[in-house]
Amino acid sequence: MDITINIPNDIEQRLQAHLGSLSQKALEAIAVEAYRSKLINAAEVQRMLQLPSRLATDTLLKEYGAYLHYTEADLEQDLTAIDRALAKS
Repeated sequence: MDITINIPNDIEQRLQAHLGSLSQKALEAIAVEAYRSKLINAAEVQRMLQLPSRLATDTLLKEYGAYLHYTEADLEQDLTAIDRALAKS
């Protein structure tokens, strides 16, 4: 899908000088907001932005202050799994 955004030339030049590719920055902003709103997950952010790895995706999300959706229930599940793994050792 192609989306066109009209920005006055003088503003576009200043933004591009500071931010680089405005198309990429706009796409990142959309992906991050969709992730924050729980409309897409991290794998979909990675796919949408064509990032090379989950680490690159996590890094980008952290740069935008959009942290992993991790609940207390997730923590409990992880702790239980760790306890089971340690008990087998």
